[in-house]
Amino acid sequence: MQRLQDRIAVITGAGSGIGLASTRRLAAEGATVVAVDVDEVAGKRAAEEAGGLFVHADVTDEDAVREMYQQVVDAYGAVHIAFNNAGISPPDDDSILTTGLEAWRRVQEVNLTSVYLCCKYVIPHMQRQVAAGGPGGSVINTASFVATLGAATSQISYTASKGGVLAMSRELGVQFAREGIRVNALSPGPVNTPLLRELFAKDPERAARRLVHVPMGRFAEAEEIAAAVAFLASDDASFITASNFLVDGGLTGAYVTPL
Repeated sequence: MQRLQDRIAVITGAGSGIGLASTRRLAAEGATVVAVDVDEVAGKRAAEEAGGLFVHADVTDEDAVREMYQQVVDAYGAVHIAFNNAGISPPDDDSILTTGLEAWRRVQEVNLTSVYLCCKYVIPHMQRQVAAGGPGGSVINTASFVATLGAATSQISYTASKGGVLAMSRELGVQFAREGIRVNALSPGPVNTPLLRELFAKDPERAARRLVHVPMGRFAEAEEIAAAVAFLASDDASFITASNFLVDGGLTGAYVTPL
């Protein structure tokens, strides 16, 4: 499908995991993809694979985010899709009883403040292009199923940050709904990414503790999440905004899972 032909898409955290899979998927659907990452090697590789532009940016830095979008507009004239995906889940973010303030703040900066900054500086570009008669904008913010469900295996700052992303996305989706700009939160279930494999999947007991709650009995693949990103970015999702778009294998709908 070429649902994203002639669209300019900016993806943060594009060098790996969901970001890399989404870079590939959006490019395959016709978008010109700008790959943003703090990892120059991974980011450049993703951009080259997609035939797009690489921008090195720390998305927790306000000036860097402002300049990032200006660079894209200077190069391509517009930003139609913003997938604000960059995030971290470090091992020192654990129970509220053991997580220190420095770890709390770092996760909040990367997972929540970066999304705030990306929305703050991309939406005005989208407003201008809509006012000029161009296509509407789609902003997709990576939240998580943990914004909806509680976990006894807590990562307290990560969970709080994703709850913030969900609430902010809902607010922005409502605020800009009549201006041709859609804003949605994408809430993946556990995904088979390098980060998750490092944290959970390499330990069979920790993986089993989580998988028992997923009706499908497996982790998602990054490509499955990327397919949801492509849908939300496209005009097929033209009446979807301010949503919590769950792609979780039935996790949030389950009480008892199949044997």
